[in-house]
Amino acid sequence: MKTEPLELLIVDDSAAIRKILQRVLQQTDLPIAAVFEAGDGQQALDLLRLHHVNLVLSDINMPNMDGIELLRALRASAEWQHLPVILITTEGSPAKVAQAVELGATSYIRKPFTSDQLRDKLSALLSA
Repeated sequence: MKTEPLELLIVDDSAAIRKILQRVLQQTDLPIAAVFEAGDGQQALDLLRLHHVNLVLSDINMPNMDGIELLRALRASAEWQHLPVILITTEGSPAKVAQAVELGATSYIRKPFTSDQLRDKLSALLSA
């Protein structure tokens, strides 16, 4: 696994979910240097212009710019087209998940999730 410290961006319209994700990330024992937070896809794009991150964890269903629109914007950008994006969602629709994968989502996790599930996803991604 890569051992360099990670800088992550959590994108979710729920401040409570963002805090839970931060707590779960701390339990993974991964080398995390910084975690940035955004309440929607547009805020995420604004933050990405200011900070380099190694990974984006994004909800799908959000106001203003949802996770699918964010993913579409990232994949259309030369700077961010290869940025790993894990979608974290309650979205049970196989069509919505298939659309996300088709657009270039690196992976997805369904809510509710455990710290072990998140750690396993991140570890697999970082060791690839």
